Amino acid sequence: MGDSPMNESRLTRIARAVRAQTPTVAERDEPFWEAAVAMVLRERNGAVEMLFIKRAVHEGDPWSGQVGLPGGRRDDGEADLADTVVRETREELGLDIHVHGELIGSLDELRPRTPLLPPVIVRPYVAILRDTPAFVLSSEVASHFWVPLSALFDPANTRNTRVQTRGTFWMWRDAIHYDAHVIWGLTERILRTFQEVAR
Repeated sequence: MGDSPMNESRLTRIARAVRAQTPTVAERDEPFWEAAVAMVLRERNGAVEMLFIKRAVHEGDPWSGQVGLPGGRRDDGEADLADTVVRETREELGLDIHVHGELIGSLDELRPRTPLLPPVIVRPYVAILRDTPAFVLSSEVASHFWVPLSALFDPANTRNTRVQTRGTFWMWRDAIHYDAHVIWGLTERILRTFQEVAR
């Protein structure tokens, strides 16, 4: 017999809410390319945590050195973006979502239309881990860390922040602060969509 809604864990409620979503798909007018990112969740000491990466510094990468979610560009021949997010997470972290957990669904796609970013369409996926293996970071990833959802969405941790991109200060933006990490831009926008779903 399953848990009643009152007795469900937070992770179970989140999974149910994500599966109930009908994600909005971005328009595919040219030029564009597709990417997928993984919002990897686990339960630890009674709290739900999300996995983040800090990207390595690479010349020409518009997200160089920033905090983000594991993921990347769709390869030719991949059946769909779910294949992309599983492959990218495995390549960047050595984490096979199908082995250690489950991909439970996706959220609204984002398509930033700004000359400061490439013409990318990003589909966020939500994954839940049953266990957490030792990660093996690729050269694209400088580090990784986990953030409890309670800290991620605590209003006290969001503040107007002077953000830096491509080596120059760009503008003031709302950003989420956790320890020494600053989460902003596309990642922050994805998290706000997830926050609405995961209430």
